[in-house]
Amino acid sequence: MDIIYLLLPIALLIVIIIIGVFFWAVKSDQFDDLEGPAHRILMDDDDKPKVKKTDKTED
Repeated sequence: MDIIYLLLPIALLIVIIIIGVFFWAVKSDQFDDLEGPAHRILMDDDDKPKVKKTDKTED
């Protein structure tokens, strides 16, 4: 029974920390765009950008 006096405050402290981290993540816009990165991976262009070559030589 004595261990409950130790485990209960530790559990409450962990819950408070988790809630704090969650609200920090929401406040810092971590959950704004959940689908964008997933769509970006699927719709990634495999073509490399075309580089214009110039024949100008500088002497």
